[in-house]
Amino acid sequence: MLQEDSEIIVPVLDAFSNLNLDEMLQEQVISTALSCIRTIDGENMPNLLSFLLLSATPQNVRRIISQIRQQLKFVGMANSSRASQQRKLKGKSLMDNSEASILDALRSSLLFKNMLCQEFLKELSGVEKPQDHKVIDIWFLILIYMNGKSMQKSVEKIFKKKIVESCIREDMIDQCICGNKELVQDYFPWFLSLSEHLLACKEQKARDFGIHIYTCLFGEFGDTYFRQEVLGALVTHVGSGVSFEINSSLNTMALLASKYPQELIPLSAHINGILDYLEGFGMEHLHKVYEVFSKLALAARSSTYCFGSSIADELLMIIRKQVSHTDIKYKKMGLIGTLKVVSCLGDINNASGASPSQKSNCEEALELLRTSLDSCKQLCLPLVLFYDELTIILLHKKLQPEIVEWVGKHAGEFESKFLSDLQGGQLPGTDSYCGLEGELWMNLDGDISPICLNILSLSSSSLQSTSSLQVLPANLLLLSAVERLTNQGSLSGIDALLGCPLYLPSSKYFSEAGWQSLKANQKQIVCLSLYYAANWIRELLNAFCTQVAGRFECTSQATKMDIIAKLLKRLRNLVFLENLLNNCIKYHPLSLPELHLQTDNSETSLLNKANNRVHLEKNGEHKKTQDNNSPKKRKHRKTSKESSSDPNGKLRQPTIFDALRKAGAVTSQDVSNEDSNGQSSMGQTFIPTDPDSCNSTGLISLEVSAVTKALEAQRFKFRQLHVQCYSLLMFSNNQKTCCPDPEVELPLYLYLLRDLHYKLDYFMPPGKQFLARCLSAPAGFTRMTLEEFLSNVRPLFPNLRRHFDNAILVLKEGDGTCEDHWNIHSASAGNPEVANIVFSKSAVSTLVFKEVLNSFSKMLNLLDVQMHKSVLSYLLEAFQPREISENVFSGLQHSPSPGTIEYLYLGASSFIEDALDMACSFSFMLASEALLTLESVVTSVQTVLDKTESNGKVIHSPSIHRILPNLRSRLGTSAQKLLSHNWDSENLENGWKNKGEIIQKILQIYLENSESKSDLLDKLACSILPVVSFSGTMVEDDHHGFPTLCNATFVVWCRVLHEGNIAILNKLVKEIALFMKPRAAVQIESVEKHLINIQKSVNVVVSLVNLCRTHDKVTVRAMSVKYGGKFVDSFLKVFDFLQAHFQTHNELIIQLVTELQKATRTIQTLCSEAKGSKQTAITSKIPATKRSMERFLFRVKALLHSTSSGCTFWMGNLKHKDLTGQVVSSQAYADDQNNNVDEDLAEAVEEDQPDSVASEDRETE
Repeated sequence: MLQEDSEIIVPVLDAFSNLNLDEMLQEQVISTALSCIRTIDGENMPNLLSFLLLSATPQNVRRIISQIRQQLKFVGMANSSRASQQRKLKGKSLMDNSEASILDALRSSLLFKNMLCQEFLKELSGVEKPQDHKVIDIWFLILIYMNGKSMQKSVEKIFKKKIVESCIREDMIDQCICGNKELVQDYFPWFLSLSEHLLACKEQKARDFGIHIYTCLFGEFGDTYFRQEVLGALVTHVGSGVSFEINSSLNTMALLASKYPQELIPLSAHINGILDYLEGFGMEHLHKVYEVFSKLALAARSSTYCFGSSIADELLMIIRKQVSHTDIKYKKMGLIGTLKVVSCLGDINNASGASPSQKSNCEEALELLRTSLDSCKQLCLPLVLFYDELTIILLHKKLQPEIVEWVGKHAGEFESKFLSDLQGGQLPGTDSYCGLEGELWMNLDGDISPICLNILSLSSSSLQSTSSLQVLPANLLLLSAVERLTNQGSLSGIDALLGCPLYLPSSKYFSEAGWQSLKANQKQIVCLSLYYAANWIRELLNAFCTQVAGRFECTSQATKMDIIAKLLKRLRNLVFLENLLNNCIKYHPLSLPELHLQTDNSETSLLNKANNRVHLEKNGEHKKTQDNNSPKKRKHRKTSKESSSDPNGKLRQPTIFDALRKAGAVTSQDVSNEDSNGQSSMGQTFIPTDPDSCNSTGLISLEVSAVTKALEAQRFKFRQLHVQCYSLLMFSNNQKTCCPDPEVELPLYLYLLRDLHYKLDYFMPPGKQFLARCLSAPAGFTRMTLEEFLSNVRPLFPNLRRHFDNAILVLKEGDGTCEDHWNIHSASAGNPEVANIVFSKSAVSTLVFKEVLNSFSKMLNLLDVQMHKSVLSYLLEAFQPREISENVFSGLQHSPSPGTIEYLYLGASSFIEDALDMACSFSFMLASEALLTLESVVTSVQTVLDKTESNGKVIHSPSIHRILPNLRSRLGTSAQKLLSHNWDSENLENGWKNKGEIIQKILQIYLENSESKSDLLDKLACSILPVVSFSGTMVEDDHHGFPTLCNATFVVWCRVLHEGNIAILNKLVKEIALFMKPRAAVQIESVEKHLINIQKSVNVVVSLVNLCRTHDKVTVRAMSVKYGGKFVDSFLKVFDFLQAHFQTHNELIIQLVTELQKATRTIQTLCSEAKGSKQTAITSKIPATKRSMERFLFRVKALLHSTSSGCTFWMGNLKHKDLTGQVVSSQAYADDQNNNVDEDLAEAVEEDQPDSVASEDRETE
């Protein structure tokens, strides 16, 4: 009857539900009912679904759910015309009623049988392909979500997982919500709740999906109540205090303000409260907040609502108050708000819109600009922020001509403020400034230059008043933006700035005698002059690199080549100035003024300022100044300062300033201003601590390639180089010199590569580069997305390879210095002869080698690079060898075709292997860098595979998994090559000292990428380490085949082997746990295999612990106690497995326990001796280890007593012996006579013939 007449399905199902059928008949009924899903009328569907779900049993529930998912045609499956039709019918269509009934039926069934919820979630979790997911799945999740808090966490977890894996898509949500207002209305709170969860997720994809749901709900539900609920939820996110959640919420509001401005205006009261808490937002969030309200204000000016204009008036009132505030924090907020409003009102597309009684949008924008400029004319940092923000608006918005004209007129005042006229290439009427003589530096235009930048004059005047030089770089950037905007992208109107000279302190002051003759305030002027000059050149590079970076095709080829030549010279000026400034700062510590307003809030920016110096100090690179030579004086100064400044210092809580000052990250000048004359205790005499820093002529010695360590702690204060400056990596100067062409520009390229490396650190995923992520970057850079950054640096990939090849070429030619090489080019760039230049070709080439590999490695592991095939392919193509050997494809069934991702990965790894082989003949550190880069290639392939598996779709190639074993094998071989290479003392850079970390990393790579990690561990621990002697000579240690294993690195090897062995045992524990599950089929071969692997692990720990009998290093013994206890802890987890198979493998299991006893006895002896000799490095680890061995004792006892083998267990006293096996006359030490009692751990004896199989010391206290 069910199959023949669809009209009587409901009474038939009702009859079946009242019958008590056996299982076979019940299954037949369910199968028939399932077949009716496709053919039944919509009005009868709820009854059919209720019958099926309520008839579900644990045996058939998955089949029922699966069939319902596959066959039920539900909301959104019709075409788009249905949505408009339903709007016309206002939700009263038959289809809407049937769909509502279906949802009610599903909900009641899920509520009645909780088993259905669990099984549906399991069923949905098992669906992997995105195309197999349906709209009904979303409705099922919503219905389960409604059933109570017990299931909500599970629904949220699986919902987010499916979104991240791209299984649930935005178009599916559109089908659920859009056009189905009446249907969704009853479920609105639950959609909203899921949106709230998604917006609080860490995953960007989940937050984007939450934004889409919010937008759909706001657009679909026009009633005030529903829209208030949406806005209320968004405001709650804004108050969460979590940066990414706040950002996503503000992005949602900005999207709503763009799509529904008129609808938002009546509801603006619900979000106006955000304006009361602006001081809690960071720079990025402030931009978003003002973007939202600026769009509303723009819409309100043309709104017909009576209160529309009040929104604009309120916003303008707030930002005017903030701009006029004396606190720089509020002034910063007002400037951001002002310029955001100007960007909206001044947009050329919004020229009209204001009511007749109001000022025009353009007039309002101009008035705001004048007010903001007047409020910050006497304050440098706010004015810098104003210029920077205005520059960004000019570059990204098309403003009305009147506004551009006003900005251009103001920017045109630059010449009168900062430039001086030259006559015949000289500055007329030069006077001394604060007793300092000046001279023209870095004149690229010679006598024809009409102007110069008088930095010395402005620097000397800055001691008595606010320095206008702080505003100079930002002013130049604004001027260049206006010039490009009004001159079709060309900077020909201001090209004289690129070659004009700088008026700086005389070069005679940079000799030893000249520096010592200066007073403290004069030294400060010299340092500030160099600092402002360096930042001027940085902004020149930022401005004029736009003329050669391909962004503007507005210059002739001859002009372009002239600009390139000048830019390379300016880059050489910059390298020279920063090295010179670094040298001056080192001997006259000075807190440099900031040239851009920090983008971070509260103490975060302070941490950012300090991180570089803390990082350098951690590596032992920060040198103490002369004031810190006497510990007694330091202590006296510190005590007197604290007692005088804070008599109740003992009661005061330490602040973040105290912590950073203690770490050396913050100088006293960061928190207190100096006297007006610039004198302070920081102004030491120019007495170099390094005897080589001054030569016999009294000139300063500067190393071109050296890191400017003294400047690194204040690097965040500098103006940032823009990404287009990296285009200089593509160009070179063809001027003939004494050295080959590749060496000519390497120091300049090294400077750019270091800056590129810094910016790549900023984009690295959190957690991998924590320190780098803390770096404070200017707002102009932080607003650049990773996609934009990659589009700018992508053309540079081949040039990175070119510079890498040049560096290798120089290294092959051999070491040597060539000061003339740098001096010739330095003189052509106008650098004065103020220093003795130390230019080492090998040093520069070595650093270029490392920076290129570092940059390649970081770019290769950026997620955006891995997910975009074109970018990844282009990057890999740049690092391909000239010819790939056939050995590279060994082990592969089919060689990949040229051009495929697999081929490119193999080629890149081959290229880096060749570089590693070459580096082995030059430097251990270079070879190590190449190995780490090779590891990053393998990591990149693994990440791509993981993303492919999690998303269920092929990202690049379905066969990329085939090359992973090949790459891992070659990586392991390369690591072995480094460990077994016989390194000369010349290639080790100060021997094996301070190389423990890199040796540890290489050894870990070797173990993780070997064919059998357990076999290799067994070989190293049982055969290699025991034969290492501590004679102190590397030659005597070479017989074991690993020259890197010596006295200096022995501890590192022991630690890595201990950790690797415990990792293997933990992995075995997990495998055994799966093996012990009831459904797993037990095979004798598998049991024996697991027991053999455990035996290998036991052998390794016994060998490592017994090393303490021949090596008396306290560190080695402490590791044996610590890791021995951890090993026993993990070993205890396999006792259930040993007990289950004791009858069939008793001899092997008894052998395991007996062998492990050798290690535990040694550990017991180590603990006793450590207590007697009070070795705190060991005693601190004893309690946890002792607890583990006590548990081991009783587990062995339980194992032997619970088996039916007839074994008995008894305990007896052992003789107290030391590590050499000698009996100790007394077991009691003077400090602990009654606490140490050694007992036999365990001894299993056969019933007929006594046979000791296990014994152990046991200490009771």
